[in-house]
Amino acid sequence: MSDTSGATSTGAFDAFFKANEAYAESFRLGGLKGEAARGLALVTCMDSRIDPLAVLGLEPGDAKIMRNAGARVDDTVLMNLVAAAYLLKVDRVLVMPHTRCKMASVDSDTVVHDLIEEQHGVDTRSLDFHTASDQMGALRRGLERIRRHPLLPEGLAVAGALYDVDTGRVKPVDL
Repeated sequence: MSDTSGATSTGAFDAFFKANEAYAESFRLGGLKGEAARGLALVTCMDSRIDPLAVLGLEPGDAKIMRNAGARVDDTVLMNLVAAAYLLKVDRVLVMPHTRCKMASVDSDTVVHDLIEEQHGVDTRSLDFHTASDQMGALRRGLERIRRHPLLPEGLAVAGALYDVDTGRVKPVDL
């Protein structure tokens, strides 16, 4: 019989839960509001080489951060931005992909689907990975989706930047 409680018998998460116990002992963020104190929404990649708060000199509570593979402005990001703009005091959006991104290293989703199926035997063709070897083109399209979205407020400041995973520098991109 399998355990359906959500716990694992392998202890795969034990180290993380133990680390959380230490974190909770010195936790000091309990009084923060759920709004973006600095008015920023950041769309960036899920890549673990990016520490979004530190990269931009932010503190917890300063910004709303949306992460996905490739920092793509998809429908979920747009929905989150609408909620953030009207309910969470966001008045500017920065879309920040990064150098050496896996989603920008191939020219089509087919390559990713084939790789996953070849290496793991899983057919992922029902998913859209939003790969784009033209990273600046993908960024441009994402910025335009935000700027033209009919439900986002007029005057919402929107910008793009590229984070360099090897230097830690952020380069504003004028698109």
